[in-house]
Amino acid sequence: METINENIKKEIVKPPISDVGIIGWTRENLFSSPINAILTLGLLSILWFSIIPLIKWAFITSTWAPDSNCREASGACWSFISANYKIILFGFYPQDVLWRPITAIILLCTLLVISRNRNYWNKYLGYTWLVSLGIMGALLKGGIFGLAPVDIEKWGGIILTLQLSVFGLTASYPLGIALALGRQSKFPVIKTFCVFYIELIRGVPLISLLFMSSVVFPLFLPEGVSINAILRAQVAIILFTAAYIAEVVRGGLQGMNKGQFEAADAIGLNYAQTMRLIILPQALKIVIPPSVSVLISAFKDTSLVIIIGLHDLLRTTQVALSEPKWMGFSSEAYLFLAVIYFLCCFFMSTYSRKLEKELDTGL
Repeated sequence: METINENIKKEIVKPPISDVGIIGWTRENLFSSPINAILTLGLLSILWFSIIPLIKWAFITSTWAPDSNCREASGACWSFISANYKIILFGFYPQDVLWRPITAIILLCTLLVISRNRNYWNKYLGYTWLVSLGIMGALLKGGIFGLAPVDIEKWGGIILTLQLSVFGLTASYPLGIALALGRQSKFPVIKTFCVFYIELIRGVPLISLLFMSSVVFPLFLPEGVSINAILRAQVAIILFTAAYIAEVVRGGLQGMNKGQFEAADAIGLNYAQTMRLIILPQALKIVIPPSVSVLISAFKDTSLVIIIGLHDLLRTTQVALSEPKWMGFSSEAYLFLAVIYFLCCFFMSTYSRKLEKELDTGL
């Protein structure tokens, strides 16, 4: 018995402390060879000599008070943000009624957060969206319930960016699905129209559609008839994004097994029932990642409306920078915008991953 115990003790050999935990992981992944060690030390050096000055510039020697003199400071001038956040975020919306766009934005963000939970996906959520959109429109436009009217031309900043992106992305997705189904239609006229539309729109940049909507389209309107520039830009963004969504959805439809269609025919389902109940739910789950990529790209492309004179976030920031006092502090301004765009895109990205996991997209 003693001999057996001694043999067991000899076989049970504890690994050195340097081979386990953080030290072991570091040796295995960062210093496993001379080349890896050199690369690791080089990267650490780059981070050290870049991050430390960045932290010093952004936080230690920076200025924050709105009335500070940034010319005398050696760090970042965050005073530009604190002094101009109203015009950056809300454009030329009347300052004395800013509570209205702020309330509308809070309401929109609340609805977006609630909609992340699939347990609330029912008709009541749809009704809530419709009512809330009406309330938000009434708050921003005014003219009813004793609210002073505000010309839509004065909308700008984050109000305009959210309007173009939320409404644009919401409307473009069902239109893209319809185009994808039309491109696979057996009716030649419908198929030809959808193919022509998709290829035409995908063959031109968004900037050209915005110019067409802003400059060319008004020339074809009857005399005395005008359509708001924001609405024209909204339609251009919807039509442009829908063409890309259509190709993404078509890829999902083509990836479906033919057995799915045959099974639907076997139980007597017509085309509309087959698509609505069997094919589309599976195809749309497959294309969640590329669909979100298109939507994120479209969200960022809303900044192109600056070229047709609309005051989105980018334009209002440039207006604030045009004041002589703040000239030369564009780095702080664009970093602030980058954070806003990143947070919005990160929200969409994390929600898509959450949705993928809940719907179990693996087939």
